[in-house]
Amino acid sequence: MSEKNFNEFVEFPSVSEEMSKFEEFVQFLNSNNPSEVIDKLNLINEMEKSNKWDNKSNKSNNKDKTNTNTESNKKYITYSKNVFIPLCNWCRNVCGYCTFRNENYKLMNKNEVKEILLKGDKYGCKEALFTFGENVDENEKIREDLKKMGYSSILEYLYDLEDWCLNNTELLPHTNCGILNYEELKLLKEVNASMGLMLENSSERLFKTIAHKDSPGKEPKKRLKMIENAGKLKIPFTTGILIGIGETNEEIVKSLYDIKKLNEEYGHIQEVIIQNFRSKKGIPMEDFKEPSPLKMLKVLIVAKLILNDISIQVPPNLNSETGQLFLFAGVDDWGGVSPLTKDYVNPEAPWPEIEELRRYTEEFGYVLKERLPVYEKYINKTWLSDKVLEKILYKK
Repeated sequence: MSEKNFNEFVEFPSVSEEMSKFEEFVQFLNSNNPSEVIDKLNLINEMEKSNKWDNKSNKSNNKDKTNTNTESNKKYITYSKNVFIPLCNWCRNVCGYCTFRNENYKLMNKNEVKEILLKGDKYGCKEALFTFGENVDENEKIREDLKKMGYSSILEYLYDLEDWCLNNTELLPHTNCGILNYEELKLLKEVNASMGLMLENSSERLFKTIAHKDSPGKEPKKRLKMIENAGKLKIPFTTGILIGIGETNEEIVKSLYDIKKLNEEYGHIQEVIIQNFRSKKGIPMEDFKEPSPLKMLKVLIVAKLILNDISIQVPPNLNSETGQLFLFAGVDDWGGVSPLTKDYVNPEAPWPEIEELRRYTEEFGYVLKERLPVYEKYINKTWLSDKVLEKILYKK
């Protein structure tokens, strides 16, 4: 790759040094040499040892820890006990790998949402994951439904539900609903502990393929802009990439560096999900091969080495047989796990029992630890609205 082409991907203070690292990671993903995997795993192990010493030093000097999941001689693998609320399953995007979108949509009413929230409260859940398809207001029938309910937009309805959630349960809202502009993010920050948007991939080429060609909201520039706006607004944020949808290894590395660059600027990315494509019957990409466990392991290694102190999450329900081994690569978060609701985006993949996650984690020598949908280092006035912060501090 020429230096000119590399500069089109991402800018760095030292272009030649970072270009060398970029190409090293691409070469690693292309390689079939097992010794390179072992070498990189050893490097991650040394990094984590170094983080433990750094955290000990920071603690003794009353400084914030850089990695909240590594402390003293223990490593914690975190998870968030949640409920999944699919507020509406229509979407303007028609992605080649998605089964969530439905033309015969379902818009949940208030009573349905409140019932789930109250049940989640009884189960001891701490996170309410609100999700719906992107720009559902484009659908005239949905606008009419919302109007009948007394709302002018889906975001007005969402805000009302999340405000009710904060006032009537112990759950903290986390919203993932596709592209939002600056003002919309600013509005929702008032009632959200954190928010999220999968980058998926920052490749313009991939945007024109079967995965995203009918999905205007998957244009990389739009998604990167939203993640940047979340940083400007100081919203604790979750993002991630999707592996197995036709991307090249170069595009994987580029996407991770784009996430790294945004976090270096704003410091708001609390976790990055490395999610594997799963083939489903009836989708346009039904015949695409799923990424192998080795491919996932190598991508996780690269993500850890690039992102360093950002938590790396792998969905346990999509990796039920291999997820435990991914802990070797520095994975330190299992993400949201629900004892009550299914994964409506991947309904074929049930959540593991929390005790099963505990067994997987402890067998590895680590400690399973429940967390809130917002990471500890963001629980302060800088990052949270007064309403959300007061709720968290009152709970403590």
